[in-house]
Formats: sequence, C-alpha cells, structure tokens
Amino acid sequence: MSSLKAWPAQALIGRGEVRHRRLAPTAHAFAYRSYFLMLPMRTLRQQPCAALHRPGSGLGSKGWHWLSFHDADHGDGGPDCLAWLDALLQSEGVHDAQGEVWLHCYPRVLGHAFKPVSFWHCERKDGSLAAILVEVNNTFGERHCYLLQGPELAYGRELQARKVFHVSPFCQVAGRYRFRFMNSAGAQGPRCVARVDHEDEQGQTLLQTSISGALVPLTERSARQAFLAMPAQSLMVVARIHWQALRLFFKRIPFFGKPAAPETLVTR
Repeated sequence: MSSLKAWPAQALIGRGEVRHRRLAPTAHAFAYRSYFLMLPMRTLRQQPCAALHRPGSGLGSKGWHWLSFHDADHGDGGPDCLAWLDALLQSEGVHDAQGEVWLHCYPRVLGHAFKPVSFWHCERKDGSLAAILVEVNNTFGERHCYLLQGPELAYGRELQARKVFHVSPFCQVAGRYRFRFMNSAGAQGPRCVARVDHEDEQGQTLLQTSISGALVPLTERSARQAFLAMPAQSLMVVARIHWQALRLFFKRIPFFGKPAAPETLVTR
C-alpha cells in the first residue's frame, strides 16, 4: 500500500456522495450528493487561491464568494488553524510532519458552515503520510480529534481508534472506529474516499459511512458549479442530520443520552 497521495499539488474541490448505512439493530441507509474542499494548507500560505475567500489570512482574494474558508471553524477556534495543528502534532510526539498538510473539509457556503468531520492529511517532506487527524464536531458545539499515526499508516490500509466522543443519540459511545482512506489517479482524474465504520465491543459492524468524490482544481468556475448544484449545502447538512434522526426515532432505534465530553481533545 502506498502512503503517497494521487492528487495534484493545488487547491481542489471534490464532488461526489456522502453515504451512510446502519446495519444494526435496524437497517437504515441514505446517500446524498455533496462537495468538499481538499486544501494544501502550507502551499496556500504562499500562493493564495483566488477562488476561495479566507478573511485575514490570504487564502483567497477579498470580496464576496460562493464558498469560503475560516480558520476559526477548525482546531481551537483561533485565527491560524495550521499553527494549531502543528502545535498539536508536536505535543503528541509527531515531529516529522513538516511536508504539506492537506485539509479535507466542507467549505462555508454563503458564510454558513457546519462540519461534522474534517480530515487533516499530514505529510513528511518526502510526501509520505506522517499522520491523519480526524476532527469531529457534534451538534452540541463540541469537538474531538482522533490521531492516526504509526508504521501501519498508509492509503488503503485500515486504521482503528476507540470511540470516545458523542455524535449521535442513536449510537452508544462505545466500541471502535475503523478508518480507511483511499485515493486514485485514473483516466477520469483523481478521486478520494474517506470511509469510517463503527463497530461494537464484540466486533459487529453497526454503521458504515463514507464521503467520496472526484477532485478538480478549485477555480471560480468549479466553485460556482458546485454551489449552483447545491446552493444551501451547509444548511442541508444540519437539516438532513435532524431528518434522519427523526426517521430513526420512528423506527424505534434505541436512544442514548449524551455523556460528558472527553477530558482530552485528542484520542490516539
């Protein structure tokens, strides 16, 4: 398995699908069209992307944009999320992630954002993967990170972490996540997949989720096309979460109360 990415070294936008399949205790599935950003954060410090507005940080040009990126939507909510990431990696003993940092995330759409999950692909100087940070937000305004790192880290390989953070009232904070990140560069262009499955303590798979899409350069045209195909994506993410929760309620899926948030921000 290769630890090297297959997409070009520039700001990208992906268009594809979000899929969710519940296997137990009752079957439930859905798939929605979606789009997302794949941003080379270190490169964008030196070479801003004109198609993306980033207030105060130079990631995009000034003025009104279909899509935007705000540092405060990530990390500790401060003005420089890349500095936050670098400090976190250092504190966790990851000292070789000095290459590019690719952030796979939802953009703000017309100034609004809700980002259930974002993925930080942290590279060494030779382009190999040093770590992946999975940044999770719930609808209660809480945030937690799962740090994936070690000799088994590579695209296409399965990685695991214990589930410690409350996301859905229809899932217990128990068991583990299985992560798999895949990328390809075929005749139809680069493509990426992030897959996250949840299994219980006995190893039974409860949920299978993924976000995938074909990657193209982020330009004014590609941003406009994505926006016009789904002009209220951020609001729709929140609405769909509540709609699916209502469907699960009527299917009488067991409901679990919200536990206290983890005492630490990062789970390895």
